[in-house]
Amino acid sequence: MKAQLDVVIEQVHSILNFILFSYGDYEVTVGEVLIVPTYLVVSIFLIRWLGRFIFKRLMASHVEPDVAHLFKRVYNVVALIILFITTLELINVPLTAFAFVSGAIAIGVGFGAQNIINNFISGWILMWERPIRIDDFLEIDNIAKGKVEAINTRSTRIRRIDGVHMLIPNSKLLENTVVNWTLVDNVMRTSVRVGVAYGSSARQVSDLVEQAAKEQANIMSDPAPLVIFDDFADSALVFEVYFWVNATAGIDLRIIRSNVRFRIDALFEENGIVISFPQRDIHLDGSLTIHSHDQASGPNDVVKAK
Repeated sequence: MKAQLDVVIEQVHSILNFILFSYGDYEVTVGEVLIVPTYLVVSIFLIRWLGRFIFKRLMASHVEPDVAHLFKRVYNVVALIILFITTLELINVPLTAFAFVSGAIAIGVGFGAQNIINNFISGWILMWERPIRIDDFLEIDNIAKGKVEAINTRSTRIRRIDGVHMLIPNSKLLENTVVNWTLVDNVMRTSVRVGVAYGSSARQVSDLVEQAAKEQANIMSDPAPLVIFDDFADSALVFEVYFWVNATAGIDLRIIRSNVRFRIDALFEENGIVISFPQRDIHLDGSLTIHSHDQASGPNDVVKAK
């Protein structure tokens, strides 16, 4: 029995040591070819599992999301480089064997994938310098506003205030003007305008508008809301109140402004202040005759105006 087992082991050993091909002085056997896929599968599984484990621990420790994603990205790159080198060592293939091939690939990539490389490098710059972070609120070229959800290798994913997701190339975020509303903090200034009818007490209107702003819980008391008597318009006395809020997204500003307008309308109604609407005075030269018809008796009134 032992002799038969030794024979089987010897046969398996001979099969695994069978030379499939050679590259210069290096020989590749069946065993090396079989062990490489197994090594790659197990290694990739361990790399991914360890990466997810560390990422979850970082998030549980309340580390900033962009820092955790940066660590995960660096970890994956370093782990894959080590895996590649160890795989070559496992099959006895030196790195010098790829010198010519890597040179040709570099030339091809340089000519054919400039945009991809540009976005890739831009992504790393964004993650290292952190001018844009996850959860920041951005305004890009005055056409798109949204919250950063992920900074990937090639592009950044932004969710607009209307719920639409946008993929912005990383290079565009570095080469174009980008307004980061939350770069330092979440404090923002906004305003609400309102016009009242002529004849209203300007001082009373100012006090009511200021009261409406101060009553909102989301509006900061320091600096305090500031009411400006902005203009004597064609049909209204125009007032504008400026205030600071601690908002996390653009939709928050819209809700806060809406609440201020609701409160202004209620206070004006309580105090008899009329919100203005467009009005025009018409002056006519000559005579204007207005006929009033009664369905039963026909025309019965004639009014003349000059």
